[in-house]
Amino acid sequence: MSPKNLNVSNKTHKNLLNKLRDKRIFQIYRKFENIFKLNQDFIVGVSGGPDSLALCFLSKIYSIKKSCKAYYYIVDHRLRKNSSTEAQSVKKLLKKHNIKSDILRWNGKKPISNIQSLARNKRYSLLINQAKKMNIKTILTGHHIDDLYENFFIRISRGSGLNGLISFSEKTLGDKVNIVRPLISFEKKHLNYVTTNVFKSYIEDPSNEDNKFKRVRIRKLINHLQNDGLDKNKLLLTIKNLKDSNETIKFYVAKNLKDNSCIYKDKSKIILNKEFFNQPHEVTFRSLTEIIKFVGNKYYSVRGKKVDTIIDKLKGEAKISLKLTLGNCIIRKVNQSILVLKEH
Repeated sequence: MSPKNLNVSNKTHKNLLNKLRDKRIFQIYRKFENIFKLNQDFIVGVSGGPDSLALCFLSKIYSIKKSCKAYYYIVDHRLRKNSSTEAQSVKKLLKKHNIKSDILRWNGKKPISNIQSLARNKRYSLLINQAKKMNIKTILTGHHIDDLYENFFIRISRGSGLNGLISFSEKTLGDKVNIVRPLISFEKKHLNYVTTNVFKSYIEDPSNEDNKFKRVRIRKLINHLQNDGLDKNKLLLTIKNLKDSNETIKFYVAKNLKDNSCIYKDKSKIILNKEFFNQPHEVTFRSLTEIIKFVGNKYYSVRGKKVDTIIDKLKGEAKISLKLTLGNCIIRKVNQSILVLKEH
């Protein structure tokens, strides 16, 4: 970097740091700093919305203070005509504040149904692949506490079990890359305040108001329930209590995996003994889900109904030999043992 560019960079960093003179922004940053304790490089997923831009500011300040590198990636899903133009606008806005960013593009055929869910999966896939290329172990996303509430109600509407109801957490551990949500305890209004006062503008995604999407309908339902007396603090307490119960189940899942499964050295095959399936259903269900996810090398777990079907067939089928497939895995029953191996 030339001396001239270095001076510009230092001046812009100083301008960013000066934003902390605002007491409210300073308090928000201090909370962020106390939560997000990482001393290594990381990637930030950027959408251009107010939550995402607030994360850009907070993480940039953090990287300056902690002398680590933050890499910013805007995901252009190309689902709307002007999405590429918006991505460029976000890139320019960040550059204005000395936050260098790059754009990851979703190429290829686009879905016509289940759009938001598939777009989310693709977004994570693009970010995770980029992180692996750079040997970076942490990706930050701008999800906040309102997203936590929305996800909880969405899972209820799907009839999710305990694990599903509390799956949206501060950290999701992956094989090589972890997804971290440092804003999960922040309210949207506080993040809006940061973005409005730092960046002055942001991108509004029109799909956030489109009632054809379940998440939008759930968001509006929560607002109505608040007007009818829903206490978000009590809702948060409910989620916390469920998480505590979930920890107990996780203990027995770990025990089942340790006692009743054997992994090959190359990690491409796992053998399960008959005791693996003689546990309470939830323990067996989660244990098998984890194994399929691990062997199949998938970021997301397979659908619960499909796992239940596999368990029923393995426990109920009288045949000595049986072959099934799920989640990029072959599941083979041989006498009293089950072999799970990667499908090629």
